[in-house]
Order: sequence, then structure tokens, then C-alpha cells
Amino acid sequence: MSSAVEPRPTYKNEILRSLPRAEIDRLALHLTALELNVNHNLQEPDEEITHAYFLESGLASVVVEMTDGETVETAISGKEGIVGFSVLLGTKSMPTRTFIQIAGKGHKIKVKRLMEEFGNSPTLRKNINCYIQASLMQTAQTAACNRLHDIAERLARWLLMCHDRMESDSFYITHEFLGHMLGTPRSTVTLAAGILQRAGLVSYSRGKVNIRDRQGLEKVSCECYSTLRKQFEELGISASQQKILLPRE
Repeated sequence: MSSAVEPRPTYKNEILRSLPRAEIDRLALHLTALELNVNHNLQEPDEEITHAYFLESGLASVVVEMTDGETVETAISGKEGIVGFSVLLGTKSMPTRTFIQIAGKGHKIKVKRLMEEFGNSPTLRKNINCYIQASLMQTAQTAACNRLHDIAERLARWLLMCHDRMESDSFYITHEFLGHMLGTPRSTVTLAAGILQRAGLVSYSRGKVNIRDRQGLEKVSCECYSTLRKQFEELGISASQQKILLPRE
């Protein structure tokens, strides 16, 4: 009498769920499930990286912190990628900080185990390499965007990038936090958010953002959003869920 076949583990993380059975079975032995709360630090500046993270939901933010305490975001990562890939490039630490910006769930893996599986698993290696390239492009595009585009365009771009990685049209974020992420005063973010609200593209109340008109938000955003989205798609990375929301009356 044959024994029942054990069901394959299911994941929402794009890298994990695309792995063939043999690879995910090996990797799953070393994954530890986590609840990821807001402001939970995944990587501290200049500290040795001991774990990498595969997010299943929520959002992680990579920020540069200046000596005066000012911060600016250089990249975000959700269920499309991996946090901590720099260890695979031969570095033990990074000068940036990575923390949970929107609460969610995920898995952590020790760096030693990740490096072993990276060497032994062709699909895992290919997927992570593609994500590394996409992440580098995201950082470069964000730097250009922060320098050249106005705050309303940048805010629209940032909201779209968050929305792509969320399972909901609503998520919690404060204007003060947005100011830190976009490298601009809170009062400026408030003015930009007001522009988007009056246009009926988003609504905002008590820290909760609701995306009301996805197509309209894409029209307001600068070119950086469509550039990044195209680059991710060309690399086979599904950062976007192809959401379309019609304007509400």
C-alpha cells in the first residue's frame, strides 16, 4: 500500500513559490516563519548580517541614515524578493538600515544555509540574481527620482510601488513617516497628499491610505514608476499585481 504524498509547501513569496519541488523541499528545512511588526529591524547599519528574509506579506524599507538623524529611502522590498542578498555578493554588512514599514509575515534563514542553497539550487540562484539586478535598478531610479521630480509625482510613484506589493487597496502609513521616506518635510508631504485626495485618487484618514483610482494615480506619477515596473517585468519579477481600480463617484 503506497503512502500518501506529502503536500508541497505553499508560499506567497515570489522567489520561493517558483522553486521546483526538490529545491523548495531542501530550503524549507531551514526557513523559520515570522510575524513582522512595524519598525522591526531586519538589518542594522554596519552590523554583521546573520539572516536573510523572504517576505510573504507586508513591506520592508531600505534607508540611508545621516549623522544628523535624517533618513531617506533608497528601496523597498515585499513578497517579490529577498532581504539580505548582499551576503551573496561577498559582503558581511551594509551601511543602510532595513526595517518593516508595513506589518506582515515572512521567513528568515541563516546566511550560511542560504549561501549553501544558493550554490546548490539553480532556480533559486537564477531568481535571486534577477532580483538583485532589479533591486539595483530600483535604487538608481529612486535616486534620480528624488533629485528630479516634484513631491506629488514622487508620492504617487511610492504609493503605486507599495500598492503593487500589498494584498489590499488600503494600508497604514503616516505623513511624518512618508516625509522620512521621501526625504522631504512632513508639511510638504501633506500638501502633496492633499493634491492626490482632491483629485479623487486616494483617501487618507488617521494614517490609513486608500487607493481609490489606480489608473489615475499612474497618470499622475512620474515616469519612474513605469520604468521600474517594465524593468521588473522584463526580469520575470512580479512586483505588480496588475491591479486596476475604477474611479469612484
